[in-house]
Amino acid sequence: MMRRQQDQQSGVLYELSSLVLNILRSPPSPIPFSDQLPEMPPTRRLSPTSSSSAASQISPAGFASLLLGISLALMLCGSVTFFIGFILMPWVLGLVMVFYVAGIVSSLSMLGRSIFCYAMGPSQPRKEIPAWKVL
Repeated sequence: MMRRQQDQQSGVLYELSSLVLNILRSPPSPIPFSDQLPEMPPTRRLSPTSSSSAASQISPAGFASLLLGISLALMLCGSVTFFIGFILMPWVLGLVMVFYVAGIVSSLSMLGRSIFCYAMGPSQPRKEIPAWKVL
């Protein structure tokens, strides 16, 4: 599951990088400054070579729009991540405090149990075990 998600994320990043690099490599198309747009006859079909060359070129305004879109997407993802972290931070701190309190209570419980067991232990002196029997 985790591996598939990483593969998907790296694939998306790879496609975005290749798109930006292809746009950067293609030469900018000249901008016509005439008031009239060139008309294409409706019966004329685009050949595959002309459609691919037209699709691979981008105007400066289109390139600026692409960069603006990329930066807005990154800012939005960063903002959403920050918002989720901001909302979850009190819960995380609360959970840490609960674990600290549980640890303190457990330590005090063990300390009290050891003192209580020592005080209620046998009043007779303990027998010494010779060192050679311990091993």
